[in-house]
Amino acid sequence: MTLQSGFLLTRQARDVRGQTQIDLWLATEQGPTQLIIRGEKPVFFILQDDLEQAQGIVNQLNILAECRSLPLHTFENQALVAVYTSTIQASFGLQKAFVERSILVLETDIKLADRFLMERFIQGSVEFTGHSHVYPDYRKVEQARIRKGDYVPNLNIVSLDLECSEKGILYSIGLDSPMDSRVIMIGTPEPSETNIEWVNDERALLLSLINWFQAFDPDVVIGWNVIDFDFRLLHKRAQWHNLKLMLGRGGQSSYFRSANQTQQGFITIPGRVVLDGIDTLKTATYHFRSWSLESVSQELLGEGKAIHNVHDRMDEINQMYAHDKPSLAKYNLQDCILVNRIFKQTHLLEFAIQRSRLTGLELDRVGGSVAAFTNLYLPQLHRAGYVAPNLHSENWFASPGGYVMDSIPGLYNSVLVLDFKSLYPSIIRSFLIDPLGLIEGLKQEIGNEDNQAVPGFRGGQFHRTKHFLPQMIEQLWAARDQAKRDNEKAFSQAIKIIMNSFYGVLGSSGCRFFDTRLASSITMRGHEIMKQTKKLIEGQGYQVIYGDTDSTFVSLGGEYSQQQADEVGKSLVTLINDWWKQHLQQAFRLNSMLEIEYETHYRKFLMPTIRGAETGSKKRYAGLIGTGEHESMVFKGLESVRTDWTALSQRFQKELYRMVFHGERPDEYVRNIVEQTLSGELDEELVYQKRLRRKLHEYQKNVPPQVRAARMADAMNEKLGRPLQYQNRGVIEYLITVNGPEPKEYRQSPIDYDHYIDKQLKPVADAILPFIGMQFNDLNAPQLGLF
Repeated sequence: MTLQSGFLLTRQARDVRGQTQIDLWLATEQGPTQLIIRGEKPVFFILQDDLEQAQGIVNQLNILAECRSLPLHTFENQALVAVYTSTIQASFGLQKAFVERSILVLETDIKLADRFLMERFIQGSVEFTGHSHVYPDYRKVEQARIRKGDYVPNLNIVSLDLECSEKGILYSIGLDSPMDSRVIMIGTPEPSETNIEWVNDERALLLSLINWFQAFDPDVVIGWNVIDFDFRLLHKRAQWHNLKLMLGRGGQSSYFRSANQTQQGFITIPGRVVLDGIDTLKTATYHFRSWSLESVSQELLGEGKAIHNVHDRMDEINQMYAHDKPSLAKYNLQDCILVNRIFKQTHLLEFAIQRSRLTGLELDRVGGSVAAFTNLYLPQLHRAGYVAPNLHSENWFASPGGYVMDSIPGLYNSVLVLDFKSLYPSIIRSFLIDPLGLIEGLKQEIGNEDNQAVPGFRGGQFHRTKHFLPQMIEQLWAARDQAKRDNEKAFSQAIKIIMNSFYGVLGSSGCRFFDTRLASSITMRGHEIMKQTKKLIEGQGYQVIYGDTDSTFVSLGGEYSQQQADEVGKSLVTLINDWWKQHLQQAFRLNSMLEIEYETHYRKFLMPTIRGAETGSKKRYAGLIGTGEHESMVFKGLESVRTDWTALSQRFQKELYRMVFHGERPDEYVRNIVEQTLSGELDEELVYQKRLRRKLHEYQKNVPPQVRAARMADAMNEKLGRPLQYQNRGVIEYLITVNGPEPKEYRQSPIDYDHYIDKQLKPVADAILPFIGMQFNDLNAPQLGLF
């Protein structure tokens, strides 16, 4: 049997005829391949002390199970027994019975397919052998044996989007892929620029979709809100027609389910992966003012759709379906094309593949930092003789957050920003912080002369040799450096996110390895490092005006040219890095992985005060970098980068700060903006756009303006016989009028211009004008008196 390579698309474990069966679908050079692995035994762990009672329960329930003593221990050093069963159902039954009788069970939440892959260190790519059966559309490999591989796939992708009535009756389905691009549409054939497959009715539409999947056989389906909207509706309509949506490989049906509490949708298509554009962008740490396809397309591609208002869009779609189906087909396909272009522009599929190769997570797993850490850490922990603890749902102590220094407000010339490169991963590597290292380190008595442990915080200490996390980060770090050299941006980004998530995981009560001594030994060490770094800089005669987590802001005390600032920055970096190398070696006998870098020189820099106070603000500043054509302004935490401020306030801030940074008098500009606002010239820029975080009926005591506007909008929608827009969250656009907040599309009252001057323009101006001896109220007092 020859050894072959593939990449994991989907995994599933189930009971079949009294034993387990794991189905793994792979993408391979030879086409889609299904691996069948039978007879893997589900396992969980109990304490050796509970063995007798557990054996009695097994006999009582007449479940076929084996309790086997293994050289494994809990973190409290209690001996353990592994409980094996033949089926997943039997394992669940025993776990439930043990818990009901107060027997501690460990690692019961690890799914069989995940454990099978994890214990073999398989991360996305596999090598396999077995008995192969070739079918027309795929291969099936029985008695499969697999191991870790290094295969990088070239996956076939299709972008899917559907159009429907407001009541969810399907009109058409767009499909765009390199293999085939078409719209399947209900109606009688007519000429069209778009490739349209005409069908008679909704049932025929769904059957054509099934046929398309069988004919073109994509590995990956992408779309915009494609799971919660498109696939939810497809399954609903298939159910209505009593049809099975056989979109999976091997003639298997797709399966849709909703989470009980959140109603979030989940789709399973055997042999195919579904990636939602919004979720995948968020996992890759992208941020947008709005997550609508139009907004993201405009920001990333410089193009979007012509119809923005949801009612205009619905009305126009209905009109096109009734009178101009070729135009609807073009519109439908354009959505598919936009999503494909967004994925290509941001390398999202490559990002998902590399993330899977690094962590072993499924391609379509959203978030998953805790799962990624568990995948990578658990197999190593087992080999070190330990079983992981259960989640701590209560009695946990939060750890301090990142270091944030009180700022010194002012308008400065020449401010340098020095950043520690990946500070928390560097602390983990330098101080050997690790869950196993903590357990083994605590075995060495504090105060004992022979104690070789590295001290941490809150009673933590770490073993010098027994640990995994420092090496895991070291390997990822080296891989990222290589990815940067090779210009593999998606790979580099995937590594960065995973590496930086490890602290968050250890500091999260949602992680089984959470321990306040672990997280605190990272953050409190960070505080210590930032404070000492401040002392080193100020010892050179410069002023540290702000510090935040891993960044230090240094005022040079005068105007410096770029070259002069660069020289100071580089000399400070050398001084600080050398000091930490020497200090860690002398104080702890450790090699320092800490590395501070010279990041930015701000020619002009504003550190504002907290609104209405004289103390400096935190996480809010602005600065001017570069010169001439390369000049740009940076805003952090201020109105111009906040999605809940109006376009007017953002434009006003950018121009006002530009003028102040360049030494221009802004008084005339300020007065003009106020006059234009009062005269109604800038009404289009006064719209607030806010997200409703909860369902509309859940707002009871505190009812913010956006909720009042949303309730008014849906009352009008109901009156006009339109679908309600805002009952289940959403984004509302509204203005403040003399009668309070009103939705943009149904505004009836005059705009309250005084509100916008007091709440949008004044706070922006008050943050910077006092530093040049001006006050907003003084500049506008005569003008305000005229109205």
